[in-house]
Amino acid sequence: MRAMRLHRPGRPLVLDEIDRPVSLSDEVLVKVTACGVCRTDLHIVDGDLPAHVLPIVPGHEIVGEIIQLGRTVTSLCIGQKVGIPWLGRTCGTCEYCLSGHENLCDRPAFTGYDIDGGYAEYAVAQAIACIPLPTGLDDIHLAPLVCAGLIGFRSYRAAGSIKTLGLVGFGAAAHIIAQVARADGVEVYAFTRPGDEAAQQFALDLGAAWTGGSDQLPPRKLDAVIVFAPDGSLIPRGLQMVRKGGHVVCGGIYMSEIPAFPYSDLWGERRISSVANLSRADGRDFFARIRGIDLRTVVVPYALSAANAALADLREGRLKGAAVLIP
Repeated sequence: MRAMRLHRPGRPLVLDEIDRPVSLSDEVLVKVTACGVCRTDLHIVDGDLPAHVLPIVPGHEIVGEIIQLGRTVTSLCIGQKVGIPWLGRTCGTCEYCLSGHENLCDRPAFTGYDIDGGYAEYAVAQAIACIPLPTGLDDIHLAPLVCAGLIGFRSYRAAGSIKTLGLVGFGAAAHIIAQVARADGVEVYAFTRPGDEAAQQFALDLGAAWTGGSDQLPPRKLDAVIVFAPDGSLIPRGLQMVRKGGHVVCGGIYMSEIPAFPYSDLWGERRISSVANLSRADGRDFFARIRGIDLRTVVVPYALSAANAALADLREGRLKGAAVLIP
C-alpha cells in the first residue's frame, strides 16, 4: 500500500510503498477513506513531541470501512464504517484504566504515534478502540469529528456549566465545538490570530456573538475559555478573560512554555486545567450529543501524496476548518 511516513522529525513525510498491515486477533483492518490532519500530527512531524517509533505513519482522525476482522472480534462487522481515534490501545490494568480514566492510562499506545495511522490506504486498530460512525455525513466531513470533535467535546465538558465561552484558536476543534455550544444556548466568543479577518468572519458565520484577535480582551468577563492554540502565552491571557470562579481549559497535547503571571490574575478561584487524550466514552457521548444538530464541518481535501502541503497550510494558519487527506 501507499503510505506517507515520517522518517525523521523536522523533515517532510515520504511517500513509501509498504506492506499492507494484517490485523491481530483483537484488531480490525480498515480501508481508509479519509483521514483528518490534526495539530498533534504537526507536533509529531515537527519534533515538538519526542519520537516514539520511526518510521511512523501519522494520522488519527481516520474514517474507513472494515475489510477484515480478527478472530476474537464480535462487536464489529465487515463493511461497517468506523473511526479510529488518537487513543489506540490502553493497558486495562493500571489504576486509571480500572477507575474509568483510561485517557490517563500509564501504558497507552497512540494512533499515528506508537501505531501506524491513517496517512495511508489501510490501517489496523484494536476493535474496542474503534468508534462506530453515524450515517448522514460523508467520510470527508466525518474525519475531523474523530479527534477535533472529540477533544473539543471533552474540553467543553471540562469547562463545566457555563453561559459564556471563549474559544482561543478558531481552527478545526473550535469550529466544531462552537456549533455544539450554540445548540446548548451558550454564547460563544472567538479569538483568532490577530488581524485574521477571514477567521473572524468564519466564527461569526457559525454563530459567534463576538470575535477578535487573541491579543484582545472580550467585551465582558466569560465563564470559561478553551485554549486550542499551542501558545503558552495565551494561558495568562485566558485568565484575564474569565470572571471570578472562571475556568481556563488547555485543549492541546502540546503547548509552548507558559510565562510567569501575577497571582492576582489567578486569584478569585479562577482555575487552569488540561485535557489529556480522550476515552471511548467520549466517542459514544459525542456522537450521541450531535445527533439532531445540523453540524457543519468545514474541510479542505488533499490527496494522500499532498500531506506535506496540508501540514504546511496548518502550520502557517492558512486553513479555514480542517484539512482532510483522501487516499
